Parts: sequence; C-alpha cells; structure tokens
Amino acid sequence: MNTKDIQVTFDALDPRALSSFWRDALGYVHPGPPGVELPEGADPLAAWEDFLVRVGVPKEQHNTRSAIEDPTGRGPRIFFQQVPEEKVAKNRVHLDVRAAPGLQGEERMAALEAECDRLVALGAKRVRRDEPAPPLSAGFIVMTDPEGNEFCLD
Repeated sequence: MNTKDIQVTFDALDPRALSSFWRDALGYVHPGPPGVELPEGADPLAAWEDFLVRVGVPKEQHNTRSAIEDPTGRGPRIFFQQVPEEKVAKNRVHLDVRAAPGLQGEERMAALEAECDRLVALGAKRVRRDEPAPPLSAGFIVMTDPEGNEFCLD
C-alpha cells in the first residue's frame, strides 16, 4: 500500500495573518507564486500580492487563501482558506507542536514553557498546563492560535 502526502487545512477569517503566525511558530515558509522565481531575501507575500494583481484577481479576493510549507520538505503543507464564520466550538482535530523531543520531567516542562512564551509573543494564548503523569503523559501545554484554534505544546 502506498503512503499518501497530506495537507492540513485551516478555516480562517484572515488567512494571511494566520498563516504568518503558523509560519513563525513552526519555522515554515510561505512559498512563492507559481512560475515566479524569488530572489534571495524576497518577501513571498509581497510577490503574491504582485502576482494576484498581474493575473487580475480582484483586490477583495487577495486574502482568501494562503499556504506555508516546511523548508526541509518533511512536514505537511498547511493551507489556510477564508470562511465567513468565526470558530464556534472545540476542534475535533488539533496540531501537537513537538517542542521538547526527548526531554523529560522539569527539563521538558521548562522547554515547553519557553516555547509557550515565544508563541504568546506571536499572538497565541495559553489555555492550561497539564503536569507530567507517568507513564501515560509526559506533560504538555494547551494553547490557542490567534483565531482560537486549539493546539498542544508536547
């Protein structure tokens, strides 16, 4: 049986802003527009703006979608699509951001706290900390992104 590539899709009120948060949270990048070779250091979002104008996309549709990609090619592409309604209920699926791989106990929780502080500075909100409860849980921090989507620092 063949494995499949996946793309994770977020519904969003502001796809560009939410994709920028997750880009910075995960160390991902915004890809450039199709057929556009970006010079070193160029802003992909500015390139998209130019591309959308050039191909005639109406201004009101410029922020209806966005995407980010893992620059190493290991992680899934993440797509953000604009929807008119705000988030109203708890996610049934969420991301676990592996911020302390291989760490245990106080060292692990300190690494999670440091990452939590970094993400709060980017616009996330801290919801709660779950202490380690061996053997089933090494401890984690529940957070929400700027639009209220839950995720865990694990």
